[in-house]
Amino acid sequence: MIRTEFPFQVETVDPFWIALADGTRIATTLWRPVTDTKVPVVTEMVPYRRRDGTTARDMDMQPWMAGHGIAYCRVDIRGAGDSDGELADEYLPREQDDAVEIIAKLAAEPWCNGNVGMTGISWGGFNSLQVAARRPPALKAIIPHCATDDRYMDDIHYMGGALLTEQEMWSNFMLLKTSAPPDPQIVGDAWRGMWAERLARTRSLSEIWLKHQRRDAQWKQGSVCEDYSRIQCAVMAVCGWDDSYKSFVARLLENLTVPKLGIVGPWSHAYPGRGAPGPLIGYLQEALRWWRHWLNGEDTGIMDEPMYRAWVTSEERPRSFYFPDHAGSWVAEEQWPSPRIEQRRLHLNAAGLGAAPAGNGLLPISSPATAGRDCGRWGGYGGTCPDMPIDQRREDGLSICFDTAPLDDDLTLLGAPEIDLLVTVDQPHVNLAARLCDVYPDGTSAQITYGVLNLSHRNSHEFPEPCPVGAPFRVRLKLNDLGRTIPKGHRIRLALSNQYWPILWPQPKLSLLSVATGESMLVLPVRPPSPRDAEVRFEPAETAPPVPTTVFEAGHDRRTVTEDFGTGLQTIELVSEHGRYRYDDRNITVSSSQTDVMSIRPDDPLSARLVTEYRWAIASGEADTESIARTELTADETHFELSWRLEARERGRLVHSAAATRRIRRDFA
Repeated sequence: MIRTEFPFQVETVDPFWIALADGTRIATTLWRPVTDTKVPVVTEMVPYRRRDGTTARDMDMQPWMAGHGIAYCRVDIRGAGDSDGELADEYLPREQDDAVEIIAKLAAEPWCNGNVGMTGISWGGFNSLQVAARRPPALKAIIPHCATDDRYMDDIHYMGGALLTEQEMWSNFMLLKTSAPPDPQIVGDAWRGMWAERLARTRSLSEIWLKHQRRDAQWKQGSVCEDYSRIQCAVMAVCGWDDSYKSFVARLLENLTVPKLGIVGPWSHAYPGRGAPGPLIGYLQEALRWWRHWLNGEDTGIMDEPMYRAWVTSEERPRSFYFPDHAGSWVAEEQWPSPRIEQRRLHLNAAGLGAAPAGNGLLPISSPATAGRDCGRWGGYGGTCPDMPIDQRREDGLSICFDTAPLDDDLTLLGAPEIDLLVTVDQPHVNLAARLCDVYPDGTSAQITYGVLNLSHRNSHEFPEPCPVGAPFRVRLKLNDLGRTIPKGHRIRLALSNQYWPILWPQPKLSLLSVATGESMLVLPVRPPSPRDAEVRFEPAETAPPVPTTVFEAGHDRRTVTEDFGTGLQTIELVSEHGRYRYDDRNITVSSSQTDVMSIRPDDPLSARLVTEYRWAIASGEADTESIARTELTADETHFELSWRLEARERGRLVHSAAATRRIRRDFA
């Protein structure tokens, strides 16, 4: 629902400049309620360009919040958008220092009551946690969305010690974003010089990230899990099951000692009041209750809510996207971890999953390098993007599978399943993928969660070691959190494979992995109903009026798979045409598109190749620019080979071109 009437009129200041102590000017947009009463302010600090990048979502939400009495300041971080300076990497201490200074300056504004909140989705959720750990005095509460407390284990770079291909797609996106010009309507004639400086220093961030394949200081910095006690302000963590960061909510609820709430819904990488899939909730109303409680001292009842409110998905067949809504309902837990959750142990027996161990033996699997094709994408981006796992029967056939008998009653799972395996391998470097599936009576297999582990990291992500070839060893792995009801008559399946392409970059050689039956175990988090489940209620979703937009070309997404039966080469192509449109209120026209091509042969992990290309054009004032970034990753047995290229044009004329190729040694990855 679009709301057009608000308790307060809203004043928009763009740009609202903030001068830092070192002379850097930070560009922001400020939405402020028109009132003589001092008000709190919430800030979001991201590199995604407030004028032409996050415009649609900002205008949906920030004027709504200001119209209800909470000022909102959307910040272009140093080196991004219209701000001065250099953006050299993600989440650097310099960025956190800037945030602490910005918060202090906002708190000192004559219209501010001295209380500041911080929020954001993805990057903005990350730095909300990181800045909270710095304890700036004015920061009283945060709402991180789709974020993480652990930059190594649970971000876009590595997972379980294995390299995510999403890292290269992300680095290519950042190659483009960090090289884009500021808006001449904001910075004036200086725009071209600022653009030239950005282009001259831009490089692929994967040059940094690929050199840190272990959990070292690069990743510990900014990972609040290193010391949860550093966070002393109130935290409300929010995410959706279709998003890759979903597990951070439960970890924060378990480890933080401050006032805290968690909400996990059916959504993807999007705010809960906009985007898809739904059902959507009145997120802005919920956030307003939070900010009024912690920034104004009002009793809004928000802290009387259950600590953890979670969506539990019910029966729905696997699809590449879910639109508009997921099936399911809300549940509530008073604390997390919940003492109500039963840890049900099932043994991996030759005959399937059983309550007691039965027999001893070895079940081998040597998955082809193409295993994982139908498991979707690491990131779920919602709407009609075909990112989600489809029917897993092909994948199950390339795995070792352990099934329960058909269930006698519905079974609800909430939390993180865990596996404890006794395995033997024939190679020193092996990846393990574990998928939990809901198997329908007709054989349809729906993946409901998964986890992966580079077995060289079985004892330490900081100090990996080769697998002991031919000798049995223990592997313990926690899968991603889930909320799912498995219907009566369905079976639960644990599927194990040693490939997971294209989500994981493969190890250099195919391997044989054997699992000891009767010696291995699956632990499921089984949840009984609660009387408070029926009390979970959210208001309908609301937004402010959208930014006036003229659409010239609509966007679309496509995922195709082709296979050459002669060579065996399998190619996956992801195409996202984002369309061409004009933000009429600021006369900025934007168009962009992305293509990701991943290819591999089933018998040769070293044939893996990823090529990702992103194009972005912006026309604003004097600026009419287009940039194209292209990144390619291949590998041999000992090294990754990373190649990138950036081209920038002004009115069709090439003004900058840069490229590099780097060979980076594989370090157990």
